[in-house]
Parts: sequence; structure tokens; C-alpha cells
Amino acid sequence: MATICVFCSSSDLIPESYLELAASVGTEIARHGHSLVSGGGTVSCMGAVARAARAGGAHTVGVIPEALRLREVADFDADELIVTPDMRTRKAEMDRRADGFLILPGGLGTLEELLEIWTARHLGMHTKPVVVLDPDGLFSALRTQLDVLRDLHFLTQAALDEVIWLSTAAEAVGVFD
Repeated sequence: MATICVFCSSSDLIPESYLELAASVGTEIARHGHSLVSGGGTVSCMGAVARAARAGGAHTVGVIPEALRLREVADFDADELIVTPDMRTRKAEMDRRADGFLILPGGLGTLEELLEIWTARHLGMHTKPVVVLDPDGLFSALRTQLDVLRDLHFLTQAALDEVIWLSTAAEAVGVFD
């Protein structure tokens, strides 16, 4: 059993299909007997993944900074809710508790989390899996940009290979079995 840290959207304006994707990830986490660490909010994908994981019997931990506790409506139903003083402390706690990272479609915060955890892996600061779930190619422009950076020798193919890109919740969660 692994503890999977999920980074995802907290926007209420995204298409319903992404909420369904997040819920399917939560369901798969529970079905595989894993635990969840999330950003500690109840909104959007963050809430959907946590509710579905709990509904399936998974242990859930929410980690939310004080400044977002009310804005993202803290997940008081989590098995553990940790309120941190700031975002850096939040991410450090999530990283510490995780056996691996699963990134769902999201905005600036999600991209920042992906790039930070990927960079840390590339620098040898951890060897935990980094998985991106991208069922409809939302990140295709990012992947194209990364290929350009590789072609110009700003990064290596080995760095690109450190992230696993998948298109279904079952495949993505299965990486952590």
C-alpha cells in the first residue's frame, strides 16, 4: 500500500469531466488499497478525489495552509487535516508523507507542483514515482515545449523519462502497486 500525493485543480470553473476524472482517481486509490495526501480543500478536483477515496475506504490526509483554509473550504472530513503556516510548509509536508506523486490536469499551482517535484527527482532528492494523468492531451503543449528544450540541450532525455505520462486513472494508480 502506498500513500499517493495528488496535485490537481481547485478551480470551480473547469469542465465537469475533470471532476469526474478526479473522482475516478480517488475510487482507484481506494480500490488498490492506497492512501491519499491532498491539498486539504473540498473544492473542485481536490475535493472530488478526496471524497471518492474516502467513499471507497481509503485513508485521506489533507494539508492546507492557513491562508487557504477558508478560501478552499478545508476538508474537515479528512482522516487527518493538517493546517500549515504557508505553501512551502504545505508542500514539504505533502512530499514527506508521499510514496509518489500523481498529477491531474490543473492550472498554475498544479504546474508549479509538477515542475518542483520533477526537478527534485531529477536532482536526486527523491526517487518516488511522478505520474501525470492526461487523458485528453491538456498537457500536450507542455510536452512539445519540453521536447524543444531537450532538442536544444536545455534538458536531457533522461530528465524527460523521469515522468510517466498516462491516460487512464487505473493505469496511473496502478503505477503505485
